[in-house]
Amino acid sequence: MDTGVPRASRFVRAGRPHAIRVSFEFFPPKTAEMEQSLWQAIARLAPLSPNFVSVTYGAGGSTRERTHSTVKRIVAETMLTPAAHLTCVAATRAEIDAVIRAYTEAGVRHIVALRGDPPGGAGERYAPYPGGYRNAADLVAGIKCCGEQCGGLEVSVAAYPEKHPDSPSVAADIDMLKAKVDAGASRAITQFFFENDLYFRYLDRVCARGIDIPIVPGILPVQNFKSTRNFAARCGAAVPAWLAERFENLDDDAATRKLIAAAVAAEQVLDLVDHGVRDFHFYTMNRADLVYAICHLLGLRPHQDQISVRDEARGALPLPGGERVAVRGLGR
Repeated sequence: MDTGVPRASRFVRAGRPHAIRVSFEFFPPKTAEMEQSLWQAIARLAPLSPNFVSVTYGAGGSTRERTHSTVKRIVAETMLTPAAHLTCVAATRAEIDAVIRAYTEAGVRHIVALRGDPPGGAGERYAPYPGGYRNAADLVAGIKCCGEQCGGLEVSVAAYPEKHPDSPSVAADIDMLKAKVDAGASRAITQFFFENDLYFRYLDRVCARGIDIPIVPGILPVQNFKSTRNFAARCGAAVPAWLAERFENLDDDAATRKLIAAAVAAEQVLDLVDHGVRDFHFYTMNRADLVYAICHLLGLRPHQDQISVRDEARGALPLPGGERVAVRGLGR
């Protein structure tokens, strides 16, 4: 039915008032092949000039090193603004503070503070590490304190429209978000969701609690439905029946799966835009094509003044059409 009211999503375009802002999340690679995939994804998405890009972080020492290495390379070789993830897991306050200092020395000024999952994975009860930060709110306070020595650090945190799996209720979960905001967090990024009504109801409850920082929706394009369903089960995110039906009988039809994935993601983000949302955080899974296509629908275009030819001797990864990631300076 034609209501006579034009859809906001038909008029989004970079540079216009109330333009769309995006950020992208990547994870540190474990193998040389995954390393190549990561940097191809970064190269593809960088010209869209995201607000920032975040890099996930695990509890293990080798994972921490991979995160730090990835963040340092982003600072050195791109014009992207990195946001490094940090958790409370398996480390003392002194050890975590040392990681924060290492990030700031590398030029990072934005940290995503998370409690983190128990080292044993799903099913293990979380317990604060002896001598460590108790929870995400405690970690935010520690980051803000460490940041005073370098002119300040921006801190983003997580929000859960369907509540964190360990929270007894949504209300208790929002209490924890309020504690994180009171400790100094200036942005919250949600766990991914597939029903937009969940997000809007959550915003109402957050607003009623007196929380006024941006609550940025986290969007997970469905690259692989079975993997997404398993991932959602671990995260406490619901997978609606209609979504499963859209991918039904497509296990051996990669081409159609890709088209359906694009349609599902487009439907979700355009509906959010029509309801006033202008900021999006994409969980890329280190894959660019689907995310790039969604951003194109949102009106984002490559910024030509931020695309330059990188020194091929430094291992540049070419973009489609001859584009290149802009160089921050050889030698945030």
